[in-house]
Amino acid sequence: MSAATLPAATREIRLASRPVGRPTAENFRLAESPLPALGDGQVMVKNLFISVDPYMRGRMNDVKSYSPPFELDEALDGGAVGEVIASRSAALKEGDVVVHSLGWREYAVLDAEAVKPARTDLAPAPAFLGALGMTGLTAYAGLLKVAEFKPGDAVFVSGAAGAVGSLVGQIAKVMGASRVIGSAGSPAKVARLLDLGFDAAFDYHDGPVRDQLEQTAGSAGIDVYFDNVGGEHLEAALSVLNIGGRVAMCGAIAQYNATEPTPAPRNLALAIGKQLTLRGFLVGGQRQHSAEFAGKMAGWLADGTVRYDETIVDGLENAPQAFMDLLDGANTGKMLVRL
Repeated sequence: MSAATLPAATREIRLASRPVGRPTAENFRLAESPLPALGDGQVMVKNLFISVDPYMRGRMNDVKSYSPPFELDEALDGGAVGEVIASRSAALKEGDVVVHSLGWREYAVLDAEAVKPARTDLAPAPAFLGALGMTGLTAYAGLLKVAEFKPGDAVFVSGAAGAVGSLVGQIAKVMGASRVIGSAGSPAKVARLLDLGFDAAFDYHDGPVRDQLEQTAGSAGIDVYFDNVGGEHLEAALSVLNIGGRVAMCGAIAQYNATEPTPAPRNLALAIGKQLTLRGFLVGGQRQHSAEFAGKMAGWLADGTVRYDETIVDGLENAPQAFMDLLDGANTGKMLVRL
């Protein structure tokens, strides 16, 4: 694309105010921002898909955390996959599809080192924000490295119809789990988990999670809990975990919009007698497993061993609503915004 026809500005979603509790439309603003001129070693990318993810809720609070908070009246950021439309880098050419972290906008100017080529010969572009991207690495490393899964383990996954949880269950099955149990938020999601190969699944709205998990796990109990939810689910898992059980603490979506402190599991002392291991983790600390993960997942996707779902919302202006819907569990699989 010639310099004369390159866009001079981009539409973007900014954080208008910090949410208190559940985010609302008033917390976001659609704005336009000028694009910087392309420097040596840089590329301009037209975003095709952007990712909205639960962890972004924490970054909307002005608190010290593992990831810096979003700035007020500045564009939000996050995973995106797009097409290079101009390049001043020898490593990338126009038409290349790349993954980067300047989402929530239509166009982005980045250093070539800040983008990663997407192997669209292996899978469609949006898969590199999901099953073949950070989502997939989270599931793979969380289960196999953090929870130290071994063949024969019985596994319980909360938020199991979400982008990470649905992959965790399938990876556990292919790696030799004795039983995989998932919890989800609707009958349709429960049915989808069974279709994906989960041995059992339940709707957490149907009764106390502990009762349903005890009934589903039976006398065999569970050896690994992959926690995407926290709260009542974590408490239930502590009750049902076997001696020497392991918990990979990935997320706590049930608590992200809380305005009051949330109580810890009331039965945390069970971890002592059961000699449990509870390990929190961030995907950023698991990047050393990226190559191993990418090779395995590409094979599993190619032969149909692992399948993935996407919930796609069209239009940058609808990204805030997609994010709010994600926190309410409206998605099955990965929530994406198509631009």
